[in-house]
Amino acid sequence: MPPTIRLATAADAATIHGFIVALAVYEREPDAVEVTPAVLAAQMASAPPPFECLLAEADGAAVGCALFFQTYSTWRGRIGLHLEDLFVLPEHRRHGVGTALLARLAGVACDRGAARLEWAVLDWNQPAIEFYRTVGAAPLGDWTTWRMTDEALRTLGGGGA
Repeated sequence: MPPTIRLATAADAATIHGFIVALAVYEREPDAVEVTPAVLAAQMASAPPPFECLLAEADGAAVGCALFFQTYSTWRGRIGLHLEDLFVLPEHRRHGVGTALLARLAGVACDRGAARLEWAVLDWNQPAIEFYRTVGAAPLGDWTTWRMTDEALRTLGGGGA
């Protein structure tokens, strides 16, 4: 039976947090998660929330999620969606859950008039790379993701606005 996909609410914060922690473990960063369920719940209850999340459920239990937020394309002059995290519990992989989550997210993007749906993939995550290719996604070979955090961000930003 295909999973049920629904938009998460603040009441789902603990479930989402569990998926975030499990993804961090899978991505070999088990101690990197700083966010708490309480922070996620408060953020999801804010207007507008900084992110949205789709939950996949099978037999009444959450088995995966797709956490995303809105972006903007200056070249296209339209919004886009960025998929921050796609996670499916290992025992539910290869059963259509990831495809169902991505299909629903693609539908959200289309409904909102988004120009694109983008995400990043770790270069060693071959199962994910192969999966994304099967749904028609392709890597952007000419682009490299750059990031500034913590001390470098504070140093450049002068400590804040």
